[in-house]
Formats: sequence, structure tokens, C-alpha cells
Amino acid sequence: MSEPVPILTPGVEPSSGRSHSPPSGEKFPFPEEKMANVSNSEWNDAEANVLPEKVAEMESKGELPKNTDRKRVVVVGLGMVGIAFIEKLMKYDVKRREHDIVVIGEEPHLAYNRVGLTSFFQHRVVENLYLNPQEWYSGMPEGSLNYHLNTKVTGIDSKNKTVETSSGTTVPYDVLVLATGSDAVLPRHTPGHDAKGVFVYRTIDDLERLIEFSSTRKGTTGAVVGGGLLGLEAAHAMMDLEDFKTVKLIERNRWVLSRQLDGDAGGMVVEQVRALGLDVLLSKRVGKILTNAENYVSGVVFEDGEEMDCSCVCFAIGIKARDELARKAGIKCADRGGGIIVGNDLLTSLPDIYAIGECASWENQTFGLIAPGIEMADVLAFNLTQAKAHAPRKFKSPDLSTKLKLLGVEVASFGDFFADRDGPKSMPARAKKEGMNGARDTVKKLTEGAAPPPVKALTYKDPFSQVYKKYIFTMDGKYILGGMMIGDTKDYIKLVPMVKNQKALEIPPSELIIGAQKGDDDGDDLTDDTQICSCHNVTKGDVVNSVKDGTCKSIGDVKSCTKAGTGCGGCMPLVQTIFNKTMSSMGQEVKNHLCPHFEYSRADLFNIIYVKNLTEFDAVMKEAGKEPNSTGCEACKPTVGSIIASLFNKHLLDDSRRGLQDTNDRFLANIQRNGTFSVIPRVSAGEITPEKLIIIGMVAKKYNLYCKITGGQRIDMFGARKQDLPDIWQELIDGGMESGHAYAKSLRTVKSCVGTTWCRFGIGDSVGMAVRLEERYKSIRAPHKIKGGVSGCVRECAEAQNKDFGLIATEKGFNIFVAGNGGAKPKHSELLAKDVPPDDIVPILDRYLAFYIRTADKLQRTARWIENLPGGIKYLQEVILEDKLGIAADLEKQMEDLVGSFFCEWTEVLQDPKKRAWFSQFANTSENIVDTIEPTQERGQERPSYWPKDSVTEDFKNHQWSELSWQPLVKAEEFQDLPTGDSKAVKRGDTQLAIFKIKGKWYCTQQMCPHKRAFVLSDGLIGDDVANNKLWVSCPYHKRNYELGGDNAGRCANDESVNIATFPIEVRDDGLVYVKLPSVEELDSVLGTKKFVIKKSETTDPFDALDKKLEKMKMKGRKGFSVSHLEGGLGEKKKASMILAGGERGAGGLDW
Repeated sequence: MSEPVPILTPGVEPSSGRSHSPPSGEKFPFPEEKMANVSNSEWNDAEANVLPEKVAEMESKGELPKNTDRKRVVVVGLGMVGIAFIEKLMKYDVKRREHDIVVIGEEPHLAYNRVGLTSFFQHRVVENLYLNPQEWYSGMPEGSLNYHLNTKVTGIDSKNKTVETSSGTTVPYDVLVLATGSDAVLPRHTPGHDAKGVFVYRTIDDLERLIEFSSTRKGTTGAVVGGGLLGLEAAHAMMDLEDFKTVKLIERNRWVLSRQLDGDAGGMVVEQVRALGLDVLLSKRVGKILTNAENYVSGVVFEDGEEMDCSCVCFAIGIKARDELARKAGIKCADRGGGIIVGNDLLTSLPDIYAIGECASWENQTFGLIAPGIEMADVLAFNLTQAKAHAPRKFKSPDLSTKLKLLGVEVASFGDFFADRDGPKSMPARAKKEGMNGARDTVKKLTEGAAPPPVKALTYKDPFSQVYKKYIFTMDGKYILGGMMIGDTKDYIKLVPMVKNQKALEIPPSELIIGAQKGDDDGDDLTDDTQICSCHNVTKGDVVNSVKDGTCKSIGDVKSCTKAGTGCGGCMPLVQTIFNKTMSSMGQEVKNHLCPHFEYSRADLFNIIYVKNLTEFDAVMKEAGKEPNSTGCEACKPTVGSIIASLFNKHLLDDSRRGLQDTNDRFLANIQRNGTFSVIPRVSAGEITPEKLIIIGMVAKKYNLYCKITGGQRIDMFGARKQDLPDIWQELIDGGMESGHAYAKSLRTVKSCVGTTWCRFGIGDSVGMAVRLEERYKSIRAPHKIKGGVSGCVRECAEAQNKDFGLIATEKGFNIFVAGNGGAKPKHSELLAKDVPPDDIVPILDRYLAFYIRTADKLQRTARWIENLPGGIKYLQEVILEDKLGIAADLEKQMEDLVGSFFCEWTEVLQDPKKRAWFSQFANTSENIVDTIEPTQERGQERPSYWPKDSVTEDFKNHQWSELSWQPLVKAEEFQDLPTGDSKAVKRGDTQLAIFKIKGKWYCTQQMCPHKRAFVLSDGLIGDDVANNKLWVSCPYHKRNYELGGDNAGRCANDESVNIATFPIEVRDDGLVYVKLPSVEELDSVLGTKKFVIKKSETTDPFDALDKKLEKMKMKGRKGFSVSHLEGGLGEKKKASMILAGGERGAGGLDW
């Protein structure tokens, strides 16, 4: 025996999730080459293939972990399963470097593709079969991989944790993995089995001996015994040799592939291989091998007495697990059939010794297919590396589905393919189990035999095209259990996941074979009378008709004519889609321009700002705007502000950016309908301590805030006045909290269930993962809000499949879902990648979110984005997982830069007196006006009364004042000269006014928007139309646009029913701003705040009728308190007051 070849190589790194397969499991095509070894790629771990390059990159960046405590993993066997385990362990471990590997192989070759042995007869080059080139081994981190070839392990000392080799070397281990494989079965009971010319079909050495022998037997007959997968491969190989005149296949059953196919399918395969020149003998058993005087094969005698001449016999009748090393070491092995006994964790009867592949016996089964062995390798590698952050995986009943091409014949079987013959091995939990619930009584069973299997088979047979399909379903046709196919196997890749997932079919079973019947196209989902804008009761037909009759030629026209999108704005993506489709149907060009100021889409503008490094709005307008000196408008300003924030993460309230923000971003809180704000601190993944709950409760109590738990597992505090916001933030931040960005078009929450933290069903730490993701992506601005979710198992308690990104724990890691949302047009998420290890989640999401931020349209959720993305989810997988565009590294860097620049926006305000001053209600006084909507007491809390239905239609614009005089109202230094304009509210008497300074010019209007009697105009965005000399302010509530100057000053451009009063204004040398106003009394009589306070009496309670019905049943929306409360209980207010006063545990308060 030659000396072993030890080579030190460096371990490995997953490629940031770059090559995770799409969820269908479809292999993307490899380039066609003449080298036969390209077929080996399907057996490699795709991420492991690029590990040398990744390792080199990490080493150049200094990212490889150094000096870590490492365990030595010794692998016995360098076959396909052994190398699969090594690849996966190194992939999982590269970022950790917690393991070093020593692998000992008995053959003189590196790991090769045993499944592709047939190709060796064509090229005769062993290296073409290698699963990894030698350079791959040497490309690992230094010291991480050490291999020995041509070396047999002869003993295991489990007490001292060492193995002995045939070279006399003792190798210590911390973890020992036995991947010794199996031997081909040779029937030693058959006379002549040891003759010259008898072979098995197992190793390269077997093939080389067969090739050498066949060259001496040209023109004779070769025989293969065994009509299974291996037998057909061996027959194919012997035919390719072209040395034998005839090759005969001997099969003891009535058809070939009897373990995968039924009689009809197997018979069709026989017909096809016979047509290709293979002589198939069925129902034949070899009883004896005939030999000549020199003990060379001369023929065989069958058990029925018939003889057949041949010069060579190759046996392909099965394999036997190699367990002799384990038996010698005292490891428990199966008595019947052999194999090293392992549990669900692949552990043997001795600690720290595992067995995987064909040598392992799991639940009294050994597996001769490669797929179960690779699954075992993955489970073990995962558990050794990832189980710290995830529940350990268990090896389960493997999928024995098979798809291959034998002698040019496409053959596949999948799932429970013999369920109609042997009965189903298992049934979907929700399937109707007809025939299994006592339908046949005992007498019938005795007289008529056992009940037929509770399944139905759907069969298609085309003898002309040589196509056969049989799919097996539950009795109700709702679930597919398995099947087989010959000739046409293209649906295999689609059907295997359907069986695995046990998801109810949404189509009739017949469609899986013959396809769907094409019906008439019924057009779009929505009818013309479908309401698409609930704020203004606009239907789809309203929008379509306004476009078709020529009234509206742009999305701006649609908003102006129909009012769609001028309310809350939530319908705009749908309105835009309807507009685009209608224009296209008329043959009109649809321009996706941001607004009249920019002839670019949001994605185009993003790239311009990114490439040219534009950080200020005026620079963007000069570089890309139609009018270089324009102020912009309510559409482009927030979009540009969002893009700049997405790229450079500067504070929104810096001077040059404050005027770009809608009211929510301008005051870092969500404005509510009474002019107050809601405050939501960050509660990552919904995990919160009792101390933080107490702080939130104290703040809410102190500022009289209405509290509600949000759908994203946070606590929302409503009713905060603008002037109180900094003080509220101060108390929350002092308590260890920060901004929750509930006001922003950014990450809101990553919702989670408790997962393995507490739940007995959890298989993944959903809380831990969700916390990490929310902490990573918090504050990052995007085209629209982003919501995430992480569920710890398939029960999906976190509802991750309707989020912009969602994770569901699987035994192998997490499935990543993307592009789902609720809202006006709900959409389920789509599966981006499956079974992603915890370590690789972040790089995939980094790429996905960065790509969305770059390419989405303004105010476009991920659901609509992926619908409009050419190629949809398939294209997204290619970009994110396969780096089709070559931008993956750039996307990751962009996200890394953003993550690294995080700051709390609330904290920055508190640290900057100038920013803090912007939260005063009025610029000219410290007095405040509160409660412009009368409070209503409800369920122990205060909320604003309902809005009245009608707007204020009084003609403020043309009101005739008795007398006007110039009044000094505010210091001019309170206003800045900003490209986006500056504005503030002032108070005179009981009247609130809004003052604007825009490019050196001053404007004054009433503060109240008549649409909803909201005193908010000073907080609106300023827009202009330079060509037509128009300037307006857009109400932050529902985007009513009021002109500020000119003959139409005070006119509402998109709602003629309302208008506002405007007043002359000027700045004088004394530094004060003067406004020409009537007397205080007259001004208050027309515009006074008290006059327009919304009172509870103006509206009716929508629950009055329901409450009357419930009152008759002695309930008011819920059970009476007496049902759940203790007799003599204090109640919430008294109990809370006692605790706050220190009375719960004496004068000291709570005893912590």
C-alpha cells in the first residue's frame, strides 16, 4: 500500500446566502462543456463550490476568525456522503471557525461522483469525476481541512477518542463521523461467483478492471444481473464499451425498476431499452455461472434450466452496509440487513460518534440512494454548528423520489409512489380518510378481505409517444401523495414539493396531467363599481372614465378630477395601476414621472442622486429638475427626502431637509385627527421588560395619553401635543428606549412569536432572530413602510407570510418570504429562499431590501413592486441569490453603511436646542391652544370626538373685513431662507395664523384647513409651478392645496368647496413681521379657534343602535365585569393609584 497523502488545507465560508437554491429546488443550468465532470455539480453544495474564492476574499479583508477554540472532527470515508458532510460543515462553520476536519479515505482518489460512474467508460479520466478539484481542498482556511488518501481505518478507541489507520497512525478526535458507505453484493452462494470475468459495479477500480477485461473479449456476449437502477447503468456502460457484440440484462421480476415503477411503467421502460439494443431477459434467476478449464466465465445456467453463453457477468443486485469497523469497536449495529444503528440525531450508541450515509441504519432501514445520505450530512453539520441559535434538526423519513435518464429513457418516481398497491405510508392531517373509519365491519373484512387502500390513482398512458404518468391522490382528490412518470418528467420538480408540503390542491387533479382548460379571459379583478378610494368614495369606473373621455392625461389630473388619492393616499398604488392600464389600452404612453417637477421615475432619480452624490434638495433640483430654481411640491419633496435619507442617513430635521418632510417625519411622530400626535417607542420583536412597561405606563399617565397595543406588538400612546413631544421622548429615552420610527416610511416592526424561547412546538428562536433583524434595519428609509415577521414553526403565529419580509423556522434553518402586505390590496408573501441557515439570513435580506430601496416607485409597497418587477420572484431570486447583475456586494455594502450610521432621531432633537425649539406650538408666544376637538371619555380613556361629515364651506377667501391695519406678530429671525421654504404658526387672540417665507417672499393665511377643521396648514409642504407662477401649501391631512399668492390666493386647487383667508404681510426694518389684520374681536369672530372646535354633539355614535341591542342582553360589547373580577376588588384606577403612592408593599412601594 502506498503512503497516505496528507494535505493541509484551509475550512470555509458560506457565500452570504448568494447561491441558495430557489424554493422549487430547481437547479439552474450549468454551462455545457465537453468535460464530463460538469455533471458532478448537482451533487455539490452550491455554496461550498465558491468557498475558496470566499475564503480568499475574507482573508484579504481580515475577516477570517483567528485563534478560536476548535474541535477536531474526524471523518472516516471520503465518498459522496463524506464530502457532502465536509462541504456543509465548512460552509456553516466558516464565519465561526469552531471546527477542524481530518478525513480519511480508503480509496486512492479524492471524492468522486459514484452516481456518474458510467461516464468513466467514455473519458477514462478519474479527475473528471471528482466532486471538487484538488484546488478546492487547498483553498480552505489554513489548518481547517486535512485529508488522507489510500488509508484504511482499522480500529476505534472510543475511550481515548482516537482511531487507528492501516499506516500505523493514531488520529485523535473530538467528534467522529463514520461515512464508510457500503459494498456491492456478490452472491457467494452461486457456483462460479469467483470465476474470472465476474465483476461488481461499484468503484473506479471495479470499472478499470471491467474495461481491461472486456478488451480481451471482443465480439462476445456480456451479461448484467439485476434490473434496478444500478443494473441499467451497468448495462449502459457495457454497451458503451463497444467490445461486446451483445449485452443482456437479466432481471428476476416481470419488469425492470420494480422498486420504483409498477408493471405498466416498468414494461414501457423494457420496450424502450430493447429498442435501443439492450436484450432484456425477465423472470430469470441465475443458478450457476459456467466456467472453462482456466476458470473464465463461459456462460450461465438459469434456475429454470435454460443456459446462456456469455464471457462476462456483472452483478448489480444490491449493496450491503459497511459496519465491520463499528462492530469491532462495540458500536451497536442492526442484526438484520446490517448497518450502524443511529437515532434521529445520527448519533450511534457511543458518545461523540456519528454515522451517516449507506452505512447508517435508521429505524431498521438503510438507504442506497445518495439523497438520504446528503440529508444526513446536512442535519449533522447543521447541528454541530447552528444549533446554538436554532433548535437541533432531526433526521426524518427521507424522500426517496428519483429522477434520472437511463439509456436515454426519462424515468421518475416521487413521494409514496406505491400507495395504491401497498397502502399509504402516511396521510395529510386534513385529508378525508374515506374507507379508514369503520366503513367495513369485521364480517366483511373476514369474507371479502382487507379494504382497498384509501387512495385514487389517475393514470395517463401514451404508447405512441412512450409517455406514462400515474399520480396518486387522497380519496377526495385534495392531496397528491406520489406517482411515477416515464418519457415526460418535466413536472417532477413541481410535484415533489407539492407532496412534501402536503398542501391542499387548488386545482382539479386532472390539471396536473392534461393542464387547465382555457376559458374566456374575464379581464381585471375589479369591476367598475368597485370602490378604490374610501376617503372620497371614488370607484374604479370614475378613474377609467375620466381617462377615456380625455379629461385626465396624467396621474395628477386624476387626483384633481376625481379626488382619488387626495385623502389618506393609501389608494394611490392602485389608482396608478388603473391609470396605467387604461392609458395602455388606449395606445397612450404612460409616463412614470415623479411629478411635474421631475421627468424621472423614483428609481431613475435614486440613481442620479446616488451616482452624483447629491445630498441637498436644491442640488437635486438643479441637476435633475425641469425648473432649476423650483421649490418642488408635496409629491417630490418627501420622495427626494426619503432617497437622501436612504442613501446618506442624515437627520430629517436638519435645516436643508426639514422642509422636505410630511408632518409625521417633520415632528417624528404620527399626527392624529385632532392635531395631536401618537408616540411609539421601539419594542424590538415585541419583547419588553417589566421596567419599560412601567415607564411607558408612567409617561402615559403623566401626559394623559390614550394607550393601545398595535398589530406590530408595540404600545401606541395617542394624544401627545406637539409641544410635549420632546419632554415625552426625554422620559422614554431616560428609561432606555428610543424612537420606534412608526411615523416613517421605514422599518416599522419585526413581529415574532416566542419560538423556542418558550413554546413547546418551536423549532427556531424566532424572538432572537426578530430582535436581531429589527435592530439591524431600524431607521432605514424606504419607498414605503416595511414590516417583518419571524415565526418559530409552521404554525405561523407571527403571520410572517403577509409581511414585506418574513421568516418561518424549518428544521434546516428558515424559509424566507418576501413581498407580502395587508392594506387596501392584501397579498400573501412569496418564497424567496428555503432552509437558509441562521448565519446566512442577514446577507440575503440586506440585498433584498437594498434592491427594493433602489428600484421601487414612490410609495410602492414591496407587494406591488414585485408584481411590476420584470420576471417577478424568479428574477428577484436570480438577482439576490445568484447575483445575476453582479451587484450583490454593492447592495450589501450599501446596507452595511446605512446600518453603521444609525442614530436615534428623538435623541438628536433633545441634544439640539434649535431643533427642540421647532416643537413650540406658536412662534410668537409660549401660550398654547389645546383640544380643537372635544374629548370623549370611552372605556376609561380619552379620545377625540368623531369628525363631522361636512367641511366648512364658508367663503373665507372673499370675506370683507371692516378695517385692516398692520400688526407686528413675530420676529423675522424666527424664519430661515431655505430652498424648500419655511413656515410657522402664530397666535393672535383666539385665532391661529400660518406664516410662510419662501425664497425671500412672505405669505400669511389662516391656520385652519376647512376640509376637516384642522389647524395644521403651517405644517404643510410648499409647492410651486414656476411656469404658471403658482405657489401653494398642501394640507398635511388630506393634501388640499391652497394657493398662497396672486389673484387666486386662498383658492383650493383640488377641492372647490373650500378656501382660506389670506392677508397682506411684510417685514420691516425693526426686524418684525407685520400682517395686515382686522381687530382681534372681528378676526376671532370669523377665524377664532373656539368657533371651530369640533364638539361631541355634532356627530352621532355609530354604535348607538348596536349598544341598545347589547344592553337588552346586559352586555356592551363584552361580558359583564362580575364574570371575571374578584369580589371587593379595587379596580384598575384604585389599584394603580395605590401602587404609585407606595401603598402596594408599604411606604416603599413595590418590593422588587
